[in-house]
Amino acid sequence: MEGVNDVRVRLDLAYDGRDFSGWARQREGRRTVQGEIEDALRVVLRLETTPQLTVAGRTDAGVHARGQVAHVDLPGEVWSAHGEHLLRRLAGRLPMDVRILRVSEAPPHFDARFSAIWRRYAYRVTDHPGGADPLLRGHVLWHNWPLDVDAMNEAARGLLGEHDFAAYCKKREGATTIRTLQRLEWVRRADGILEATVQADAFCHNMVRSLVGAMLFVGDGHRPVEWPAKVLAAGVRDSAVHVVRPHGLTLEEVAYPPAGQLEARNRASRTKRTLPPLPGCC
Repeated sequence: MEGVNDVRVRLDLAYDGRDFSGWARQREGRRTVQGEIEDALRVVLRLETTPQLTVAGRTDAGVHARGQVAHVDLPGEVWSAHGEHLLRRLAGRLPMDVRILRVSEAPPHFDARFSAIWRRYAYRVTDHPGGADPLLRGHVLWHNWPLDVDAMNEAARGLLGEHDFAAYCKKREGATTIRTLQRLEWVRRADGILEATVQADAFCHNMVRSLVGAMLFVGDGHRPVEWPAKVLAAGVRDSAVHVVRPHGLTLEEVAYPPAGQLEARNRASRTKRTLPPLPGCC
């Protein structure tokens, strides 16, 4: 919560997630992205207490980011004294697998989490019979079956839109699993790697990795193209939907509305969503 004289500062950041136990600070001894950045801020700003970061999306252990966004509230006098040099000082303090790319004073009502209008992830897979390029092994999943991109894209179309994604999420007490999936599409790059673009207004726990797992089962012929949509409609976890490994996943971008729309977006994001009744129902 911002104090009377505090300045809200936006941090745009990137990290290689392979050696982190996820974003969120955990018990002592577990290395996290949040912990590294908060500790670095405390040292370079000479603060008596550790500042608290709010993030656009809490990534799991092993997941990467190149477009993550967080905010922190700093005393006005601290920002005035150190803001100009904060980026360079953080670069000198942080480990090489996490980088702050930009530091800026946020507009009124900006909230890294609740102001976001969508998040975009990429998941990268290779079906090369020899396995993943050793230099990319920390960012590309090897799937040991040939994959049909056209079939995967056909299956993906049945998942787009606003739905209850309970079948593809790890449920959390009191949290809704209703999301609007805006994009889910696959391309095979010139180097042979398959890249999924997955974009939604928000994601629930394990949602992207579960969706990718379902798509891979379609792509390798183990399930028909209609299967992922049927799983979605059933509304319960299907043991055949595998949560793929985290290292192929990267948070690429988080989008925000114009400054004048931030307050309204915050209110909308905090409203628990429900789906409209089906036609002819109730």
